Amino acid sequence: MSENETVRAAIVQTRWTGDRDTMIAAHVDYAREAALQGAQIIGFQEVFNAPYFCQVQEQKYYSFAEEIPGPTTDTFRALARELSMVMVVPIYEREQGGFLYNTAVVIDADGTLLGKYRKHHIPQLPGFWEKFYFRPGNLGWPVFDTAVGKVGVYICYDRHFPEGWRALGLAGAQIVYNPSATSRGLSSYLWKLEQPASAVANEYFVAAINRVGIEDEYGDNDFYGTSYFVDPEGKFVGEVGSDSEPELIVRDLDLGLIETVRNRWAFYRDRRPDAYGPLTAP
Repeated sequence: MSENETVRAAIVQTRWTGDRDTMIAAHVDYAREAALQGAQIIGFQEVFNAPYFCQVQEQKYYSFAEEIPGPTTDTFRALARELSMVMVVPIYEREQGGFLYNTAVVIDADGTLLGKYRKHHIPQLPGFWEKFYFRPGNLGWPVFDTAVGKVGVYICYDRHFPEGWRALGLAGAQIVYNPSATSRGLSSYLWKLEQPASAVANEYFVAAINRVGIEDEYGDNDFYGTSYFVDPEGKFVGEVGSDSEPELIVRDLDLGLIETVRNRWAFYRDRRPDAYGPLTAP
């Protein structure tokens, strides 16, 4: 990690362009613009190079899945190396036939593919038929030691479950990226509540990313953006993103605040794991 405790971080919220190639090209452009603004790390939205096809249940959309490493990760590894930028790249992963995951890879600033996180909690609800497409994650909650610090990932529906947030904190996460595809409706009131609360409870920064727009070919979910960074005190870092327009959001994160807050509240000191056994009972 850099000796400088301030990290300039970026997130991207955008609309589905209509095909994979133009979606990838758009995100290459976003990354280049972020680099011009001095960003050292960037993260994209859930299954960034695809539509949110989970609004319907059709096998033809399995074709959006790809291997890791593969063409998309190769593209962004080269770009990360060129821009000296850490990247969090969420992809529909094909491990082998029938083994498909909602995954995010973390690429270091030298282009090294550090590893991946697979979404643990898979919803099966109207407009979010994800069990049709994804197996539950099986790689734990890794934290990646990057050029800008220790970075973790949690994906969309995961955010409703406190256990993974805590696992990332226990593993040393300083910034947790949460790429999402969240639409207006039942959960919208939670969007600016849950992730700040989780940042406070676990005393790290959270990058909350949500796509925008209605993807008519796949359903009528209205993805409302409002992406943001939140600090360990639960405060938004700068303005929250637009609720309707694509946006590149770049913010300075003072990682020194993490130790200040942890010393103040001592949540990790005062944990009682010896008493938590019943919480893991089925």
